[in-house]
Amino acid sequence: MSTLPVYRWRLAPEGLATFRQLRALGLRPGGQPVVAQLERPRRRREPLVAFLYRIDRARPVRPMTPARWAALERANAARRICPECGRNAGYRIPPSLGMCVPCADAPPLAA
Repeated sequence: MSTLPVYRWRLAPEGLATFRQLRALGLRPGGQPVVAQLERPRRRREPLVAFLYRIDRARPVRPMTPARWAALERANAARRICPECGRNAGYRIPPSLGMCVPCADAPPLAA
């Protein structure tokens, strides 16, 4: 079992990029394995870790087709329906609440 090389923040060698950096270049990892880790120091907590991929092995991002746009729209529409009141909240309901803000702020009913 081999361990991944770990680089400090901003000290990764040329040719390696994080997922977000690849996306900014219009690329995706494309199934390649992680080749290294990048650590960003944090005070009093564990460091943030980002995985690094080789840029030369990355593939172009797949274009959004009309079917993929439609599927994304259906998924977002389902996340706007409040499970408590059944109304369209007009925004994606946060998973931390699990319901729309008016339902979350309403006082509990006395039984």
